[in-house]
Amino acid sequence: MRALIQRVTRARVEVEGETIGRTGAGLLVLVCAMQGDSEAQAGQLAAKIARLRIFRDKAGRMNRSVLDTGGGALVISQFTLAADTSRGNRPGFSAAAPPDLGERLYGQFAAQLAAQGVAVETGRFGADMAVTLVNDGPVTIWMDL
Repeated sequence: MRALIQRVTRARVEVEGETIGRTGAGLLVLVCAMQGDSEAQAGQLAAKIARLRIFRDKAGRMNRSVLDTGGGALVISQFTLAADTSRGNRPGFSAAAPPDLGERLYGQFAAQLAAQGVAVETGRFGADMAVTLVNDGPVTIWMDL
C-alpha cells in the first residue's frame, strides 16, 4: 500500500458541496491500494502511521505521534498515487489495485487506523472529492509498504 501523510492543523473533504469528513489538528492521509496488496498490509500501514513521530514535543523536535497528541485523521482514497509517469505525458494507473479490492483495502485501512485509537473520518471511495487542508510545518511524508 502507498500513502501520502500530511501533518495538518485542519482538513476537510466535500462531495457535491457537502462536507462528509473533517479533522482538526492531526493527519490527512491519502491512501492507495496497489496490485497485490493485502488486508495484512493495510493493518501494518495503519499501525505504522498511528505511531509515526511527526508532531513536535516540548523541545520542538518531531518526537510525538498522532496518538500522543490525541489528534485525528482524515483518510482519503487516492488511486492516482499509483501513477506511472515513466513513459510519455499521460500517467498510467495499472499498478493500482482493481476498484473492488481498492475499496475493501481502503475501508480496512481506515478501520485499522481507528482500532489503533485514532479518531478517523473518511472521504467517499470513487467519488469526485474536494479536499481542503492547512499543512502544518509543512510536513509531508511518502510511505510505501
